[in-house]
Amino acid sequence: MIKANNINKSYGSLHVLRGVNLEIAKGEIVSIVGKSGAGKSTLLHILGTLDQPDQGVLQLNGTKVTELSPKQLAQFRNENIGFVFQFHHLLPEFTALENVCIPAYIQKKSEQEAEKRAKELLDYLGLSDRLEHKPTQLSGGEQQRVAVARALMNQPAVLFADEPSGNLDSQSSHELHQLLFKLRDDFQQTFIIVTHNEELAEMSDRRLVMQDGGIV
Repeated sequence: MIKANNINKSYGSLHVLRGVNLEIAKGEIVSIVGKSGAGKSTLLHILGTLDQPDQGVLQLNGTKVTELSPKQLAQFRNENIGFVFQFHHLLPEFTALENVCIPAYIQKKSEQEAEKRAKELLDYLGLSDRLEHKPTQLSGGEQQRVAVARALMNQPAVLFADEPSGNLDSQSSHELHQLLFKLRDDFQQTFIIVTHNEELAEMSDRRLVMQDGGIV
């Protein structure tokens, strides 16, 4: 699903990633762990095409994304990649249903088609009675499940998560972790997760440790 070769990234004189090589198979759940400043989030953003490497080749779902134009890359990201962050980034003025529909609208899908898919996802995630609730009316765990539904809206090839349970209490964290594995088992969903949560890291198929801009 993902093949990264010799990924390097610097910000000014700070060399953040130093020749990272990585392969991830379809349906794999891979956790990336390491101390703050090791390069975890930078690697996640490059793998997720939110940032560009200074050097190296990235292939995702059979496409060399490092060769795409900005416009092609934006379309590829919308069609192939989902994101879940520590803070859910839901739009406060929209309902749960409307928030989940947004990626489909960007893809020019009809309102009827988008809402049908969004309702199916929210029902699958146990939120069928929360469709018309706005983010402030939802618990932290519910808000993060809405964010997961939004990330899954366009049936992405891979879902990237940056500290997905970092802002949740222990019970909500555990429920979110169980959900990620259920998604993998039910849909062969591929996950790459940056986390400091040892429970989640240990549950994963692979636990990659980053140190000084490389995988050790």
